[in-house]
Amino acid sequence: MHIAAKHWALALVTASALLMGGAHAAGSADAGKAKSATCAACHGADGNSLNPEWPALAGQHAAYIITQLEWFRSGQRKNVLMSSQAVNLSDEDIKDLAAYFSSQPLKVPGAVEGTVEKGEKLYRGGNATTGLTACMGCHGPNGRGNPGALMPAVGGQHAAYTASALKNYRSGEREHPIMGAIAQRLTDAEIDALAGYLQGLH
Repeated sequence: MHIAAKHWALALVTASALLMGGAHAAGSADAGKAKSATCAACHGADGNSLNPEWPALAGQHAAYIITQLEWFRSGQRKNVLMSSQAVNLSDEDIKDLAAYFSSQPLKVPGAVEGTVEKGEKLYRGGNATTGLTACMGCHGPNGRGNPGALMPAVGGQHAAYTASALKNYRSGEREHPIMGAIAQRLTDAEIDALAGYLQGLH
């Protein structure tokens, strides 16, 4: 790994760990299932959303789900629909929902045709020309992320959602000190290739 890549990876792990602010107590998956009816309208009853514009939550790390819901609730992460849903959630509700969705098996849609070769190259090797580091350095070889450092699972996620998220990071609409900088190095074609490849990664 190049020295610059090592610095990026270390910075990302450090920043994410600081953002996490400590471990969360576990919630109840059974209680979360009972509370998930409203979520199911967009994310699916088992966390496998049918609309590719909305993220699948099944199999996502509980700590990451908790943090994102807390950010939606506080306004640190902004989305009109999600913020209106999260504002009424208690800490216990959030933990229970996270426990439920993280316990559900993810249904991997499969890679988008024509994206695997380019997407895999970017994911596993980055782009030395633009200084893009390999995504797998933080999200793992199978896209399962790192729950201890708040690195989300990205493998098996809808390509449309992943592409949208990366473009929002790039534009600054979605704020994150590290992902914003990384997304700045991605072209539209690279984003589409990565998103299409990740949809089939598991």
